Amino acid sequence: MNRPLTALFAALEAALVWGVGICIPLAPLTVIWGVQFGFATDWVVFWRTAADIWLLGHGVDIALTLDPAIAKSLNLAGADAAFPVTIAALGFALLTFVLGSRAGRRVSETRYRLIGEVAAIGTFGGLSVLTTLSAVHPFARPSIEQGIVLPTLVFAAGIALGSLRTARAAGDDSGSSIRDWINDWRPSVRAAVEIALRGGAMAASAIVAVSALAVAILFAANYATIIALFEGVHSGILGGFALTGAQLAFIPNLVIWAASWFVGPGFAIGAGSGVSPLGTTLGPLPAVPVLGALPTGSLDYGFVGLLVPIVAGFLAGAVLSRALATRAPGARTLIVVGLGIGATAGLVLGLLAWFSSGAAGPGRLEVVGPDPLAVGLFAALEVGLAASAGLFAATRMPRADRLP
Repeated sequence: MNRPLTALFAALEAALVWGVGICIPLAPLTVIWGVQFGFATDWVVFWRTAADIWLLGHGVDIALTLDPAIAKSLNLAGADAAFPVTIAALGFALLTFVLGSRAGRRVSETRYRLIGEVAAIGTFGGLSVLTTLSAVHPFARPSIEQGIVLPTLVFAAGIALGSLRTARAAGDDSGSSIRDWINDWRPSVRAAVEIALRGGAMAASAIVAVSALAVAILFAANYATIIALFEGVHSGILGGFALTGAQLAFIPNLVIWAASWFVGPGFAIGAGSGVSPLGTTLGPLPAVPVLGALPTGSLDYGFVGLLVPIVAGFLAGAVLSRALATRAPGARTLIVVGLGIGATAGLVLGLLAWFSSGAAGPGRLEVVGPDPLAVGLFAALEVGLAASAGLFAATRMPRADRLP
């Protein structure tokens, strides 16, 4: 495959990723345009709505101005003026990242990998620019700068991951000055940093996995409440389908909120509210059926959830201790590595909490999601201390091959 064909192939891969993402909101909205509105309304309105949803899913802030009648019916302070919506429906960003990783693997298998990667990222960036500019409207104005940068960054991160995985599978370790620099470190330092990063990633992944399971259990346990809220919305078949799709896009947010709950600080659904292991305090909630799965009232054994990050940190330290055990590490090394595991896990979970939170509407809905700083600090402390204990327990425990 020559250079022009490589660039064309990569551009088509990028266009496909963009098309899949934008069609998820656009397809049901187009069906509603034809069935419910009889093609009478301008289709551009539905395109702008789909573009706003896609951009919002990649973290782009949108300034909304509601119709006066709608603003009055909401009975929320600040609804009669322009207000920002900054909370991201992370399902779209996750889809772009996953499909971008797939595109990165395919492009990196071509002869001219760099040309393909530049063409793919450039094409996706160009489509992001067109999408952003086409969505600009006095009543719903996305941030042009964020609309150009953020979706492209998510896609570029997926391209980079896919390309890196292909290079590793092919055994290509050449041409990395960062890798050469790391190889110049002392073996003990390199092992400690590697364990800290791997252990933190393992602990954070374990907490997120448990959170995903907890969200699924809550959906199953509160199925009747969620269905009752669906019926109360009176959205009809097409509206219910669109509402379901919108809620699916927020599933990653809910999983991250559950992780924040296990860590301790919990999350908010509006200013003055709180959902944490110590109890739930909620004010008036928007008519979103999925919120029917939230725990209510005080939880007598909610503190047990705090064991999740502690167990995750302990197991991460214990599992990765073998790399240090061969060097007979001292107590100071074990503590430093354990705290490094906690710092990595805290950074990961804090960033996820930041991505999943923001303003979802006017008034009290300007505060939705977890506090990133609190989540990061709590996770770093819990996982770090538990990981240190796991390292101590595993390295100081008599090994079977040393027993008489």
